[in-house]
Amino acid sequence: MNITLQQAQNAIEAATRKSDELGVKMNIAVVDSGANLTAFGRMDGAWLGSADIALKKAKTARFFDMDSGEIGKLSQPGEPLFNIEHSNNGLITFPGGVLIQDNSGEIIGAIGVSGSSVENDHEVATFSANNYK
Repeated sequence: MNITLQQAQNAIEAATRKSDELGVKMNIAVVDSGANLTAFGRMDGAWLGSADIALKKAKTARFFDMDSGEIGKLSQPGEPLFNIEHSNNGLITFPGGVLIQDNSGEIIGAIGVSGSSVENDHEVATFSANNYK
């Protein structure tokens, strides 16, 4: 099962609302269960360089079925996934990539958010993943 275009657009709208609430400008990428880009939004004034980061955060979460920040913990020197960020044409291993699940818990996609601190990125992505319906 994949996230629909409408659900992906709803996720972007939810992320935008949360970003506005926090006073930050974000790039927001939503991928389907195959890690294919489904929808993208760049808030006015958001950093251009964060567009690629947002997409890679979403893909990273979906490729490994965990938040991008969790991959980051496992990719530190001495940890089992050290240097994994160099695989798959580049991964992003810090917070802001979150899985999107349907009501039954099935993964239907992921969202990646970039443009502020990693804490804000993760907060916006998590809010969106929980409010895309």
